[in-house]
Amino acid sequence: MIKSMLTAGLMAWLMSVAMVTHGAIETYQFDSPEQEERFRQLGFELRCPKCQNQAIGDSDAEISGDLRAEVYRLIIEGATDEEIKEFMVARYGRYVLYSPPLDRQTFILWFGPAGLLVIGGIVVALRIRRSKHALEQGESNA
Repeated sequence: MIKSMLTAGLMAWLMSVAMVTHGAIETYQFDSPEQEERFRQLGFELRCPKCQNQAIGDSDAEISGDLRAEVYRLIIEGATDEEIKEFMVARYGRYVLYSPPLDRQTFILWFGPAGLLVIGGIVVALRIRRSKHALEQGESNA
């Protein structure tokens, strides 16, 4: 009785592992190695809308598979990389780009961290200066 339960449990575990590890393997046929390289590069430049911080080339999400298929279709149809990115942005927004273009809407994204670092440096310098000044005033009064 126990032996059959263990065997059934082991079989169920093996089947679940097999189902998890069995994923669809996408194979695409390209006309040239350049197309294949473009496909691979775009796979790392476009972000998965579901995974948030994973490229469509790395993601196992179903939406990433759909986006890879769309990129493949557009490459085969002769679209440029810029046209493919514009196509994706039109459907998924700028979020889909790992490196959004520099413009009025993304200015803070590009320069905000550096600006905060400069402001922080100025604040620290002023506090140090104020502390030294206060220390000097304390010594002269003593």
